[in-house]
Amino acid sequence: MKALPRIVAAPATDAAVPGATVAERLARFMRAGSLTLASLPPLSLYVHIPWCLKKCPYCDFNSHAVRGPLEALPQRRYVDALIADLEASLPFVWGRRVHTVFIGGGTPSLFEPAEIARLLAAIRARLPLEPGCEVTLEANPGTFERERFHAFRAAGVTRLSIGVQSFDDARLAALGRVHDAAQARAAIDEADDAFETFNIDLMYALPGQSLAEGEADLAAALAFQPPHLSVYQLTIEPNTYFAKHPPVLPDADTAFVMLDRITAATGAAGLDRYEVSAYARSGHRARHNLNYWEFGDYLGIGAGAHGKLSFAHRIVRHVRVRDPAAYMAGAEAGAAVASEAEVGRADLPFEFMLNALRLREGFELTRFGERTGLPPTAIERPLAEAERRGLIVRELHHVRPSERGFDFLNDLLELFLPASR
Repeated sequence: MKALPRIVAAPATDAAVPGATVAERLARFMRAGSLTLASLPPLSLYVHIPWCLKKCPYCDFNSHAVRGPLEALPQRRYVDALIADLEASLPFVWGRRVHTVFIGGGTPSLFEPAEIARLLAAIRARLPLEPGCEVTLEANPGTFERERFHAFRAAGVTRLSIGVQSFDDARLAALGRVHDAAQARAAIDEADDAFETFNIDLMYALPGQSLAEGEADLAAALAFQPPHLSVYQLTIEPNTYFAKHPPVLPDADTAFVMLDRITAATGAAGLDRYEVSAYARSGHRARHNLNYWEFGDYLGIGAGAHGKLSFAHRIVRHVRVRDPAAYMAGAEAGAAVASEAEVGRADLPFEFMLNALRLREGFELTRFGERTGLPPTAIERPLAEAERRGLIVRELHHVRPSERGFDFLNDLLELFLPASR
């Protein structure tokens, strides 16, 4: 039986010194170290807006249900905090161009288009954006958000990602979603009218879902001829409502049949499965996500946002203060970062593979060296074992997961854990 990819990041080392100034932090990151990166990877910006109308029972992201009327959301103060956070982060990314921007959540589409426009203007004023920079905003299909889609486009958003999850009202209710199927369809029509490219998020193996219902959901999504489709299996994550009150889900064999049918149907519809959960038409791959999967850098701002930044001799991960009120106060005081730590040399092979092997096309061995500062010999032993097991295909200086490796991604990734080498 195939194993679904359940991916957990490797731990980092060398925790931040509490109370360190920006100058002290920067000096620590710039000092000599055991790695040597000849050049820095592409840089993306992730912006987290943490509020939702309702916390979904399966969600383990840093999201918080709105308390009281939407008008009470501290939109202006939060955007001010994001700008202050970005301003304080500039010394760590000085001179680097931003290739993509992603505004995620939560439900960013709850914010007024004017506030999103103000945020994007502030970003452009502080960071050089690549020409044609992809700017994605996550949105939910509710009528309230849908009416803002054209205004978000005018504000500078170039790509919408719509959290549909299902077109079946019963399944949506089981997932705790606040929209219905009719609103989902209307939102996709509106996105298609407002944007040249957009993504539909869909889930499968839902509580009580049959094979026929899964196929019907997929057919409903494909009927819109979406430029991009992300399809995820519902998994029970720790510290969620579903973890405490588990629903009855389709068994593993049924889930794999669903995935096989998803792959076949999307291919027949002209969508290329370029990543484990991502399907796209030509020219519509998610550039922001590709930067993650290619082990690029990303500055994360906003409550609970994570980031990864490379320096000449080290790679550092950082996390922002998680609670929205505490984050705003911290950002206003120049203290939005909750923790930052250097990724240990022994963990880098796994960190790289965790992302790169999600891509059907795999990676060039030279990219491994460029992005980690390590020689290819650092992964030769696990690569040889993966090849022996039929989990990868090596073609001169290129490595990609085999069909078996794509299906058994967990088994493949485990070979690169520090204890496995």
